[in-house]
Amino acid sequence: MFGFGKKKKEQMVYSPATGRSMPITEVSDEVFSGKMMGDGFAVEPTENAVYAPLKGTVSTVFPTKHAIGITTDKGLEVLVHIGLDTVELDGAPFISKVKEGQEVDQNTQISEMNIADIRQAGYDPTIVIVFTNMDLVKTVPEPQSGEISHSAEIGMLEYNK
Repeated sequence: MFGFGKKKKEQMVYSPATGRSMPITEVSDEVFSGKMMGDGFAVEPTENAVYAPLKGTVSTVFPTKHAIGITTDKGLEVLVHIGLDTVELDGAPFISKVKEGQEVDQNTQISEMNIADIRQAGYDPTIVIVFTNMDLVKTVPEPQSGEISHSAEIGMLEYNK
């Protein structure tokens, strides 16, 4: 009657950066826009700080610092991919602000990037958020295209169970 003992089937998802939000289908990399790694959304950043898009635990910090994995308490794996093809920059324009095992939420800065250096090297700094194990997810929030601030609500993610 009151829902005691029921686990939440929803989780709020937030913008990882200040900039322009867009559906994942608008990302200029076919691996992401074709949802080959999973569904999600993207933000073309206007500021260098990158924040966690939801509450969870850092599961992976890539050695090249261009990507960070976060796992929610429901086991959903979320990839925060900073820039397109920026793995080729070998970590140069990134400073990781978190460690594996660290708990994070939308107010936790997880990385600092240098947008100017990324663009100067010929790369796109767009941040892509990908929910990789989609079997756990019923619905993924779709952002409105437009200007957004970091930690602004993107929408509710709904789990299958």
